[in-house]
Amino acid sequence: MKAVLMTKAGDPEVLQLTEIEAPQITHPSQVKVQIKAAGINPIDTKVRANALFFPDKLPAVLGCDGAGVVVAVGDKVDKFKQGDEVWFCHGGLGDIQGNYAEFTVINQDELMLKPTNLSFIEAAASPLVLITAWEALYDKAGLHKNQTVLIHAGAGGVGHVAIQLAKLAGAKVCTTVSSEEKEKFVRNLGADHVINYKQTDVVDAVMQWTENKGVDVILDTVGGEVFIQSINALSYSGSLVTLLDPGTDVVWKHARLMNHSISFELMLTPMLKDLPKARKHQMFILDRCKEYFETGHLKIHISHTLSLSKSIDAHNGIQSGSMTGKIVLDMEGNK
Repeated sequence: MKAVLMTKAGDPEVLQLTEIEAPQITHPSQVKVQIKAAGINPIDTKVRANALFFPDKLPAVLGCDGAGVVVAVGDKVDKFKQGDEVWFCHGGLGDIQGNYAEFTVINQDELMLKPTNLSFIEAAASPLVLITAWEALYDKAGLHKNQTVLIHAGAGGVGHVAIQLAKLAGAKVCTTVSSEEKEKFVRNLGADHVINYKQTDVVDAVMQWTENKGVDVILDTVGGEVFIQSINALSYSGSLVTLLDPGTDVVWKHARLMNHSISFELMLTPMLKDLPKARKHQMFILDRCKEYFETGHLKIHISHTLSLSKSIDAHNGIQSGSMTGKIVLDMEGNK
């Protein structure tokens, strides 16, 4: 089968399209999937640049997100059959093959039926960002009706679905963007207040919007200085959830004084640490989001669709930091 191999740590040029042996079912609970599309995420570029999780396992296939068709099932599989259309966030982080490839093998408990109204491209773009945003906003922060929330980088992969999930919870949403085009995009998703961080001080704008109370919840998808500044935009007893390592330069005095709750979200941990209960919850999240897609309450935005042979371009696009929505590799584009 065709696959993109990461041959060593480094720039995107270490990714090489080649032929490798297709994986086979080795356990009765496994499902073999013909991958139709694979989502690209920032974690892919970090793994590639630093050989995270792959110190002695190169070459390797990257890619956590995928969607495709079941082509074979093990003897004990009772949730899927040949021909089922599925989506998943699985592999690409160590011993398990990723999804920059034409086939994969997954335990039946690690995938779900994809939304019927989504293309394979759209479905492959969705799992990691949906689970991340859901766990951060609903599970960590407990976001609920009439609360205020600040979502950084609202036009990005996680940000644009986080806006929609926050609105589904009945929250009032403020978000940051870098251009008028992105402002229009996030307003169409339901954002109530938009801040162009290149033109306006974000903390001042948030405090003005909330009448100096600060927001109840902040989702930090950027890290660094954005995390540090966000502490000053949070209300008394508010919740700040970050997807990044805050670093060692954070002064926690104000957060402690204001009884802030600081939490971290890395949706890949249940896969990395083999935590079945947590993975089961993530499958619940995908199933609920399936309902939201099928009822028109949720949508995913695809900025670029590329073939496997263009994986280098996909990684360069992610690293530019200017993308709106998601980039996806289309296996049909290889033919």
